[in-house]
Amino acid sequence: MEKRKLDFYHSPRTRSTGVRMLLEELGAPYNLHAVNMKAGDQRKSAFLAVNPMGKVPSIIHGGELVTEQGAIFIYLADEFPGAGLAPAIGDPLRGPYLRWLVYYGSSFEPALVDRAMKREQAPLAMSPYGDFDTMLGTLVAQLRKGPWLLGERFSAADILWGTALGWTVAFKIVPELPEIMAYIGRVKARPSAAKIDAEDAALADKHEAEAKGAG
Repeated sequence: MEKRKLDFYHSPRTRSTGVRMLLEELGAPYNLHAVNMKAGDQRKSAFLAVNPMGKVPSIIHGGELVTEQGAIFIYLADEFPGAGLAPAIGDPLRGPYLRWLVYYGSSFEPALVDRAMKREQAPLAMSPYGDFDTMLGTLVAQLRKGPWLLGERFSAADILWGTALGWTVAFKIVPELPEIMAYIGRVKARPSAAKIDAEDAALADKHEAEAKGAG
């Protein structure tokens, strides 16, 4: 049976770029709804009716809204199993796969924000990630085993982490460690990455022009 198209709410050069690359890898049919953040579309009633948080990525599938990066990655990779990007329940790699998808939102992102904002380190008992160096060191140790987070198996988790590490290194929040740079390079070498990068660049230019025209 043909898969139902999903509605994907996306803005270029944001965290939702990883979801767009995932959709490409999955071969998933979708309707793209471009949210022009340069023009403030994310705070307008039309989009807030979709996601009251005003955040991308957001998807609607089968009439149900799914938000939050980790949830979207888990949902999509399971919904389109033919691409083999998610170990199935019962596969020994299912646990590690979920670990790294959730580690991103529960440990990496909070640590990233604290580092970017130059906040004082919270007491360990109060910090969701412990300390930044331990959080990053845990990730780097896994990347060192390579080539992917699950060893030889490429998964949706690598799309999430490869795109995220790309922009966090570019903003100099995460250091250019050899393991990290090699990993980013492997993810960027995939055909889907080049395709989405080009499409997002064109969409970003379009949004910039529209925002200037409205200003």
